[in-house]
Amino acid sequence: MKTEKNKGRKGRVARVQPQDSTLFDRVASILDQARANVVRAVNNQMIIAYWLIGREIVQELQSGDERAEYGKKVLEDLSTMLTEKYGKGFSATNLRYFRLFYQTYADRVPEIHHKPCDELGSSDGTRQIHHKPCDELENLSSSVENSEGVQGFSPLLSWSHYRTLTKVENRNERLFYELEAEKEGWSVPDLQRQISTFLFTRLLKSRDRAGLMELTRKSNSPKTPVDAIKDPYILDFLALPDSPGLHESGIEKAIISNLQSFLLELGKGFAFVGRQKRLQFEDDFFYIDLVFYNCILKCYLLIDLKIGELTHQDIGQMDSYVRMFDDKYITDSDSPTIGLILCSRKNETIVKYSALNNSKQLFASKYMLYLPTEEELKREIEQHRQLLEERANYD
Repeated sequence: MKTEKNKGRKGRVARVQPQDSTLFDRVASILDQARANVVRAVNNQMIIAYWLIGREIVQELQSGDERAEYGKKVLEDLSTMLTEKYGKGFSATNLRYFRLFYQTYADRVPEIHHKPCDELGSSDGTRQIHHKPCDELENLSSSVENSEGVQGFSPLLSWSHYRTLTKVENRNERLFYELEAEKEGWSVPDLQRQISTFLFTRLLKSRDRAGLMELTRKSNSPKTPVDAIKDPYILDFLALPDSPGLHESGIEKAIISNLQSFLLELGKGFAFVGRQKRLQFEDDFFYIDLVFYNCILKCYLLIDLKIGELTHQDIGQMDSYVRMFDDKYITDSDSPTIGLILCSRKNETIVKYSALNNSKQLFASKYMLYLPTEEELKREIEQHRQLLEERANYD
């Protein structure tokens, strides 16, 4: 009897455990979401606090002595008093960052687009708890004029993100990086890399002036195949030597090993499909180095890696790949396939007098295996822009 009773208890425990586990998962999910909201809310409110502190410092220095020594002493004295009361985080250097933050975003209303602390519950909006604003700092937003119509700051970006953005001088460029970082979930290192490699400038090189503001407003969503192509591509994250001993297969393997970084460099909407994709034409077999799919443009991207200078043979080969791929693999819902030749050197004369000229499906871009200096990259972009203008004038 004892054994049977124990078995019965064990049976009942066995039946209850799955329910307990499900209950635990639901409760844990609620607590995890609540903690994430708290962390996010604290981060958001600190960003607003830093903006307001920066404003106070700017107003104080504007109304006081204009000498640099006076400003330095004000910040040092304020730093000492704040550190004594609140601890670390209020050095004179950080106070200068707060001042710069306010000066950079003086046209913003100091609020967060959406306040995570205002609700807690399931993702479908049920079981929400509404309550008063998290902090009285919110009430100070009414004193700030918003002439540009830009509302507050992103709840998805940290103070480190905004501190990085203050280094971008051009307002439209800075807004573009802010929108991209928010939409794509860039980490701070990702944001820093995209700024240092002039993503904004590289994307604008083939657009007309009228497209600049549209790019800034809508962020980097490609509308046509040419919008999805950059030149050059910066592949410094592969950590490969730019040497004669390097082979295409080595670059391909490094890209696969650093696929997340390569997708970031490719741009918005790309997903990896495969490598060394085999195409058969009668008794012959051909292999495409890398295949991606752009979910926004709804088209495949074929990439052929080439070490050395671009040749007519490379262009003809890619043209054949694109035609065969369109014939064999795309569906009625897909747009025409894009072919991109990534080469270490690009001969613009060959580009001009080949199928690449004005093609909507074939492209060639230069890749760089090292992070170029600002001067080198600006020179590359300017040369490419001039060539595009010359080609347009010629046509």
